[in-house]
Amino acid sequence: MVKEADSQRDFSVGRVSGNIAAQAVPLTIAQLVQLLYNIVDRIYIGHLPDIGSVALTGVGITFPITTLILAFANLFGTGGAPLFSIQRGARNEQRAREIMGNVFTMILGTSVIVVGFCYLVRTPMLYLFGASDDTIIYAESYLEIYLMGVIFSMIVTGMNGFISALGFPKTAMLTTVIGAVLNLILDPILIFGFSMGVRGAALATVISQCVSAIWVMHFLIANKTGISLKIRYMKLKAQTVKNVLSLGVSGFMQQATNCLVQIVCNVTLRNYGGDLYVGIMTIINSVREIVSLPITGISSGGQPVLGYNYGAKKNDRVKQGIRFMAITGIVYTAVMWLVIELFPSAFIRIFSSDAETIELGARALRIYFMGFVFMSLQFMGQSTFVGLGKSKRAVFFSILRKVVIVFPLTMLLPMIMGLGTDGVFLAEPISNLVGGLACFLTMYFTLYRKL
Repeated sequence: MVKEADSQRDFSVGRVSGNIAAQAVPLTIAQLVQLLYNIVDRIYIGHLPDIGSVALTGVGITFPITTLILAFANLFGTGGAPLFSIQRGARNEQRAREIMGNVFTMILGTSVIVVGFCYLVRTPMLYLFGASDDTIIYAESYLEIYLMGVIFSMIVTGMNGFISALGFPKTAMLTTVIGAVLNLILDPILIFGFSMGVRGAALATVISQCVSAIWVMHFLIANKTGISLKIRYMKLKAQTVKNVLSLGVSGFMQQATNCLVQIVCNVTLRNYGGDLYVGIMTIINSVREIVSLPITGISSGGQPVLGYNYGAKKNDRVKQGIRFMAITGIVYTAVMWLVIELFPSAFIRIFSSDAETIELGARALRIYFMGFVFMSLQFMGQSTFVGLGKSKRAVFFSILRKVVIVFPLTMLLPMIMGLGTDGVFLAEPISNLVGGLACFLTMYFTLYRKL
C-alpha cells in the first residue's frame, strides 16, 4: 500500500495522460463541488418569490469583490503549488516546505487587509460596480456576511493545491465535497426555513468554508509524506516570496482582470439594458463557470505533472502532457459549444423562471459562447507557462485577453451599429479567438518545440 501511494506521488513514472487524468478528475469534481457554494445560492435566490430577479442581480453585483478576493488566494496558491511541485521533482524537500509555509503566511496577512478594506468602502464600491438603488440592499446584505468568512475561503483556495501537488487529489476533492454538502444542507434551512434570504445564503457559505478550511489545515499539518506545514517554515523569506509572487501573478491577473471585466460589463449593461441584463450576466457567468470546469480541471491537474517532469528533466513526458491537455480541451469545448447553441434556454431556466429573463438570456448566452473552443487554447497555453515556471509569458497573456481585448470591446461594441447589450456579450468570443490563438501559438513555438 505504501509503494502504491509513493508511485502515485511520483509523476515521472506511468503514462503521462494517466497521471494528468488521475489529478484532473478529482480536481474537476472538487471544483464542481466548490462551485456549488455559489451556484446553489444563486439558484435558490433566483427563485425567491417576488424578489428573485432583483435579489439575484444584487448578489451578482458582489461578484467582482468575491472574484478579487479569490484573486489574492490564487496569487499565492497558483504561484506556490507549481514551485512546490518542481522542488519535489528535484527532491529538494526543504525548499518545498519553505514554499508552502510562506504561502500560508501570505494568505493570512492578506485576508486581514482585504476584509478590513472591503468593510470600510463596501457601499460606494458596490454602487461603482453597477448596483442601483433597487439592488444595493441585497448586495450589501450578502457581502456583509460573506466577508466574515474570507479567511476560510482564502485558505481553501490557496492551500488546497498543495494537497494535490503532494499527490493526493482525492483528499483535495474531499476538501470541497465536505463543505459543499454542508452548504447544500444549510442553504434551504437558512434562506427559507429561517427566512434569512440572501443573508442566509451568505451565512451558509461562510460556515461551509470554515469546515473546509479546517479539513485542509488538518491534512497539511498532520500528513505523513514528510512535507508538512510547520510554524518554523512560515517566516517569510524575500526570495521565496518573490518567486511565488512572480509565478502567481498570472493566476492573480487572470482573476483580477475577470473582476475588471465584470465591473465594466455590469455598468455597461445597466446603462444599456437596466438591472434585468445585469441579472442575465450573473446567470451567464454561472453557466460559464460550470461548463469551463473540465478545462480548468485539466489545466490544474496538468500543472503539477508538467512541473514535476520538468524539474526531473524529462522533457519528452512534458511534451506528452501538453499534447494530451490540448487535444482533450479542444474536443470538450467544441462539444459544449454545440450543446449551448442548441439548448440555451435550458441553462437559463436553472437560475430563473421569469419568461423575459429566459428569452433575453438565451439570446445573450448564444452570443457569449460563440467560438467557445478557442477558450481552451488560452487555458492550455496559460497552464503550460505556469506549470513550467514561465511567469512573464503567463502574465502577458492574462493581461492581453482581458485588459487589452475584452475591456475596450465591452465599452466600444455597444456603441457600434446599435449593438447595445449584444455588444457586451460579443466581446467575449472575439477575445477568445484572438487571445486564445495568440497564447497557444506562442507556447507552441517558443516552448513546446524547444523542449
